[in-house]
Amino acid sequence: MLLAVLLAQTALSAHATTQDDVLAAALLNGWRLDDGRHMAAVDLTLAPGWKTYWRSPGEAGIPPSFDWTGSENLQSVRLHWPAPSVFQSNGLQTIGYHDRVVLPIEITPKDPSRPVRLVLQMDLGVCDDICLPASVTLTSDLIGPGAPDADIRTSLDQRPVSGTEAGLRDIDCTIDPISDGLRLTARLDLPDPGSAEVVAFETADPSVWIAEATTQRAGSELVAITELVPPEGAPFALERSGVTVTVLAAGGAVEVQGCPAP
Repeated sequence: MLLAVLLAQTALSAHATTQDDVLAAALLNGWRLDDGRHMAAVDLTLAPGWKTYWRSPGEAGIPPSFDWTGSENLQSVRLHWPAPSVFQSNGLQTIGYHDRVVLPIEITPKDPSRPVRLVLQMDLGVCDDICLPASVTLTSDLIGPGAPDADIRTSLDQRPVSGTEAGLRDIDCTIDPISDGLRLTARLDLPDPGSAEVVAFETADPSVWIAEATTQRAGSELVAITELVPPEGAPFALERSGVTVTVLAAGGAVEVQGCPAP
């Protein structure tokens, strides 16, 4: 509902700005991996002051969507997200990228001996003082071994580290029913990065609305609390193994898969 209101409010003022004014998109062909998979990337360049959104964009953001159905010889695609930034605007917190973002895509062909033709239909939101829904169609033929790409490698190096790599010693999550869903409290025994932290929760079900988390740290313990509201607006059974907890701080991010009971 909040997203619809924001788009409606900005639609009238968007007439002087077009998608081409603020967004350029391309596919980077990348290189073939030793096992027959291919590493390529979606390259998005934004006008100064504009931003786009991470896979979990916050309450007022617009998550990107990817449609590969027009591709040929494509079995699967795995996105590797670089650590995003946190934005504050008009009292709302969103998570995403500014200036330029390179999203590495790990491609598994159906037949590694044949070229892959990539056809991507991508829908995303781009925002500054106004927000625009954007849509791009990108195509590329992955022929031959290619060559390692410095921009793709840099983006891969900027991925969140795992809990183990970050020194996570423990995580446990308690779940309490509320009138329209669940309250989820995660406690992480995680070294203090020495800077402000934002915690983003995701669930296996993308239809579940997730509130902006509140966080509190005491020494090595980080406590994050959020609320989960499904479309039916009632308590529900949460798949704990499908919960992803991402801790964002200056200089990087930590991604933890699963939210076990104490």
